[in-house]
Amino acid sequence: NDRWDRLQHPPPPPPPTTLREKRLRKCDWSYPMRREMQEILPGLFLGPYSAAMKSKLSLLERQGITHIVCVRQNIEANFIKPNFPLKFRYLVLDIADNPVENIIRHFPVVSSLWVLVHGNAGISRSAALVIAYLMETFGVKYRDAFSHVQERRFCINPNVGFVHQLQEYEAIYLARLTIKMMSPLQLGRSFSIQAGMPGSLKRTLEEDEDFGNMQVQTAQNG
Repeated sequence: NDRWDRLQHPPPPPPPTTLREKRLRKCDWSYPMRREMQEILPGLFLGPYSAAMKSKLSLLERQGITHIVCVRQNIEANFIKPNFPLKFRYLVLDIADNPVENIIRHFPVVSSLWVLVHGNAGISRSAALVIAYLMETFGVKYRDAFSHVQERRFCINPNVGFVHQLQEYEAIYLARLTIKMMSPLQLGRSFSIQAGMPGSLKRTLEEDEDFGNMQVQTAQNG
């Protein structure tokens, strides 16, 4: 199998942080940290290629890394490549950091822990993959998963096309989760009900759309 078997019992998400903790974490961020990897969840790291270079072997081993997801375009293969094929298990993905790139076909790609996910800068492609993992594994919405990752790696900024695909993926995995949880009787009834959408749900979806549009504008201006 080209992808690793998914964990049956992933760790629970960390408790939500307070606004004060978020501000403190933002203040603690410094520019040089973008060249390092950050731990997004226990055993799940996100960073740039510089975090997986040969000079970082001892750090990777100290952190217990066993798997590395290397995200690159084929034209980047000469300088973004597996450096330790005999020490770590690698998954190399051919993904361009381009708004028209179909990244949703790779969701969810993170399927093991004690893994480092990196691209070139650790800002767009690899960040989108980690966000998708949080969304599906813990059943959270895009904006919540994005906030969780950004609190730990402040420089993330998935491109405008990836933002749209992550929002589309939210509807896909939630529908899949709903069908999985429903009994055959409930599933049959759901297709026969022609009720309107509750107002509170409609407001929530509108809020999510507004948040996504804000992210798109940020990506376009960045």
